[in-house]
Amino acid sequence: MFKPQMIAENVKNIQENIKTACIAAGRSPESVTLIAVSKTFNYNGIQEVIETGVFDIGENYVQEIVEKRQKIPDERIRWHFIGHLQSNKVKYIAEWVDLIHSVDNVNVAVEIQKRGAQLDRVVDVLVEVNTSGEASKFGVKPEETLELIQKISLHPNLRIKGLMTVGPFLPDPGQSRPAFQTLKRVFDEVNRAGIVQNPLVHLSMGMTHDFTVAIEEGSTMVRIGTAIFGSRKKFTSN
Repeated sequence: MFKPQMIAENVKNIQENIKTACIAAGRSPESVTLIAVSKTFNYNGIQEVIETGVFDIGENYVQEIVEKRQKIPDERIRWHFIGHLQSNKVKYIAEWVDLIHSVDNVNVAVEIQKRGAQLDRVVDVLVEVNTSGEASKFGVKPEETLELIQKISLHPNLRIKGLMTVGPFLPDPGQSRPAFQTLKRVFDEVNRAGIVQNPLVHLSMGMTHDFTVAIEEGSTMVRIGTAIFGSRKKFTSN
């Protein structure tokens, strides 16, 4: 359970839960990366997370990830952009972001390719898939994922590392299982099709309320915010 102002203890508890879920699923705990999602929280919380040895930090908004990177120039941090990405915002993060989790259309992929080519950099991305069918969620439809990947995999400055999804927020975490199973099925289909130069390796799925279920279904990256930092609030740089 989340305890306010006890970030280090929260991280430890989550890591123990990840370990338990992995062992139960017959997996190595090292196969799952914990991404601390600091959306709307200021710099002190991120510093506390870093002190625990967790260096994967996720953000939902371009303005926040840019400002936080400027304020915390720690080269050990791996910055993950996990929110919806508009083409006109790619230029602000393309030079240094470690992984973009939310590519779901050709236009944003073209812009990533353009910026990557200008920077002489290959940008790692995940393709976001809407596995719940909810209109409020972004992501390509599962049945259209293969076609999208075929198109964007032709860009040499964009490297597709895997898939991402947001499970439905339901009272029973187990109700998210079908969404995670769908993502794993699409993941396997893409790899069997051999349409990417290197096989997909990452399944980014699972958040505070359902990450243990996601691990059971093959997640390699869990995105945890509330259970580390607490309830969301409006971000200010003060």
